Amino acid sequence: MITSEQKLYTRAYQLSLFTIVYNIFEGVVSMFFGYHDGTLALFGFGIDSFIEVMSGIGIAVMIVRIRRNAGNVKSKFETTALRITGVSFYLLSAGLLAGIISDLVTRHKPQTTIWGIIISSVSILTMIWLTYAKKSIGKKLHSEPIIADANCTRICVYMSVVLLASSLIYALTRFAYADLLGVAGLIYFSVSEGKEAFEKIEGKECSCGKCRNEHPA
Repeated sequence: MITSEQKLYTRAYQLSLFTIVYNIFEGVVSMFFGYHDGTLALFGFGIDSFIEVMSGIGIAVMIVRIRRNAGNVKSKFETTALRITGVSFYLLSAGLLAGIISDLVTRHKPQTTIWGIIISSVSILTMIWLTYAKKSIGKKLHSEPIIADANCTRICVYMSVVLLASSLIYALTRFAYADLLGVAGLIYFSVSEGKEAFEKIEGKECSCGKCRNEHPA
């Protein structure tokens, strides 16, 4: 007989799978229109979505591990996924910084940021829902790792807000550096997520900058 706890873990796993699929779709669309319209912020947002896919796969494996035995240590796959995620976020940050310099030198301007407005608006609504859905399940299960994952989903909301703001500013004012300001915001959050991935490898459960030891002495 399936218990209430098993149903909650199944729901948590389903949410992690949804996160993976959604980010793949978001990444493809964002990179396509980011490249087509010449907006670095949207293109970088798309790359971030694919990094989130790797992070999401690691979370899915974590949920399976916790479901089977909450006392188990992180699997080798989880640790590898976190390390790849952390490095990828740092590489993304470096690439976006190079992009800012290049656009400043060439005085490049996006053709339009309308797709940035549309994609970021959808992302904000989706990620807010995911944040609260994950947190609700985490609290019911008294699972700090799942609650931490829910809190970190909020970072995706912040990144979407940054993209929306920069896209709106450019669309309304044609301010030349609006897109680059959005990229700067993405760099800040990418560095934060990269740092957190490595903190998790060290045996800590993080809530977007606030970490605690997973196994206190």
